[in-house]
Order: sequence, then structure tokens, then C-alpha cells
Amino acid sequence: QVQLVESGGDLVQAGGSLRLSCAASGSIFSINVMGWYRQAPGKQRELVARISSGVITTYAGSVKGRFTISRDNAKNTVYLQMNSLKTEDTAVYYCAAARGFKEPNYWGQGNQVTVSS
Repeated sequence: QVQLVESGGDLVQAGGSLRLSCAASGSIFSINVMGWYRQAPGKQRELVARISSGVITTYAGSVKGRFTISRDNAKNTVYLQMNSLKTEDTAVYYCAAARGFKEPNYWGQGNQVTVSS
């Protein structure tokens, strides 16, 4: 089992920045891709960004150029730096871990990010 603990969600004004963190523990040898998903009210959960242990990254088109995903393998932690936030970025953000670029095997508890106009 892998446990994911998130932090960093908050209320921020449009145009502002936030950084989310996700620390992994447990059987982390079993996973090599970590990422962030989000779910806005009334919408399906969607992929925001993910990163492999080899530092290959993918981003949703809506966040490319504004968000940056990174990881610290020594700390088993993944980060999501979010800049130029928009009201449409408001959602619950979930950290996720997977054995490859596919549907996650593990999920964090979710962290609310609210962007006000």
C-alpha cells in the first residue's frame, strides 16, 4: 500500500500562485508515476499533470505554461506549482500515484483550491 498526504490548498485571488505538495510513504517502490488530478463541482475528475521517476512530464492543455509539476525523489514528494491562477482552476486537487502512465493505483484525500475573482 501507498499513502499520499497532500498539503497547500488555499483560497487565492485570480492571478495569484499556490504550491501543492504530496508526500508518499509505504510501498513506494511499486510506483513510478505521480501526478495531480482535480474535480470541480459538477464535473468529472481530470488529469492536471503527472511526472515519472525519469522526470517525464505531461500536462493538461488548460494548465500548460501556468502549472509546473516536479518531484524530489529523496523526499518521495511531488509538487505542483500553480501560477496565474484562474477562477476555473477552482477544484478539489487530488494527488495520485501509479505504476506507469495509466489510471492511478492510489489517491490522496484531496485538497481544496479556491480561486476568487
